[in-house]
Amino acid sequence: YEAGFSPICPPLYLPLFLNDAVPEEHKSGIDMSRDLLRRSHVLVVCGHSMTEAMKNDIAVAQRLGITATTLEGILTVKGQGRR
Repeated sequence: YEAGFSPICPPLYLPLFLNDAVPEEHKSGIDMSRDLLRRSHVLVVCGHSMTEAMKNDIAVAQRLGITATTLEGILTVKGQGRR
């Protein structure tokens, strides 16, 4: 947020109203996440480990021409990260 972006993280809020164990709701969660990604200008990958879902999101972003970077990369560009 301090770097000028509004963070949107579906894995943090979708479980509040979707049950991933229910196949229809699991698919709805994937569809909602992909719709949000399509509307995004940049995909910022956070954390030190990479899940399959994150790899898939990066691949989708690349196909859509959406920049994918890390949080550290964004902060460095904005002059707030480590150099």
